[in-house]
Amino acid sequence: MRLLLLLIATVVAGIAVLTLGTGSASAATVPDSVSHAVVAGDRQAVQLAAPLAGPRAAPASPAAPAGPSSPTGPTTIDVGGNTKPSTSITILLLLTVISVAPSLLLMMTSFTKIFVVLSLTRNALGLQTVPPNQVLAGLSLFLSMFIMGPVLSKVNELGIQPYIHGTKNQQTAFHDGMVPLRVFMTAHTRPEEIALMLRAAKLPNPEKISDVGLTTLIPAFVLSELRSAMIIGFVIFIPFLVIDLVVSSSLMSLGMMMLPPVSVSLPFKLLLFVLVDGWGLIITALVQSYNSS
Repeated sequence: MRLLLLLIATVVAGIAVLTLGTGSASAATVPDSVSHAVVAGDRQAVQLAAPLAGPRAAPASPAAPAGPSSPTGPTTIDVGGNTKPSTSITILLLLTVISVAPSLLLMMTSFTKIFVVLSLTRNALGLQTVPPNQVLAGLSLFLSMFIMGPVLSKVNELGIQPYIHGTKNQQTAFHDGMVPLRVFMTAHTRPEEIALMLRAAKLPNPEKISDVGLTTLIPAFVLSELRSAMIIGFVIFIPFLVIDLVVSSSLMSLGMMMLPPVSVSLPFKLLLFVLVDGWGLIITALVQSYNSS
C-alpha cells in the first residue's frame, strides 16, 4: 500500500515538472515584437494616467447668450378667412353632422309625416307588427331622400362645396346652406303654428317670414307635419272602419257574439287594400303633397 502511494506521488510530481517546463519554454519563445508592443502599451498607459493624477483644470465659463433677432415682418394667423379647411376640420364637421343626423332627419325633413302616415295605415288595417317598424322606417327614409333630393342638392351647392373649396367662410356657408331648408320648411308650415311658437316664446311678430328664427321655425314645421299626418290617417281609417261596422253588425244579427269581429274583418280589409293598391295610393299622395307646394 505504501509502495502504491509512493508511485502515485512520483507520477504527479513528474507531470508538474513537465508542465512548468513547457510554460517556461513558451514564455521564452515569445516574439520580440510582442514584448515591445507590451512595453509601449505600458508606457502609453502611464502617459495617459499622468494628467489624471495631477490637479484638475478649472471648468470653462459658459458663453453669453445671443440677443433676440429682430422680426423680418408681421406675423398673421388666419382663423376665419376664405381659406380651404384642413382635413382634420372637415372630419370633425362630418362627425358632428353624423351625430346630429337623426335629429335633423326627424325635425327638418318629411320623414316624420311619412312615418306617422304609414304607422296609422298599419293600425287601420288591424295589424300591430306587420309590416315591422324597421320596414316602415326604411321606406320613410328613402321616400324622404326622394322628396328632399332637390333641397339637399341646393344645400350642397350653396353651402357645403363652397366651404370645402375655401370660397366661403363658416358663417357665410352655414347661412347660404340653410336657405333651401328654410324655404322648404316655410312652404309646409302653417302661419298658425308659427304664431303659436312666437306667443309661447313671447317674441314679437317678424316683419317677414324669412326673419323667423330656426328655433321657432323648426318646431312649428314639426307641428304642421303632425297635423297633416293625422288628417291623412283619419281619411285612411274611414273605409276600414266601415268594414268593421258591417262585419260587427252581421255577426250580431247571426248571433255569433262570441266570435271576435277583428278576426273576420281583417281578411276583407286586406283584400280591399290590395285591390285598390293602397300602398301606391298613399305614397303617391304623400309625394304629391310636397310637390304641389
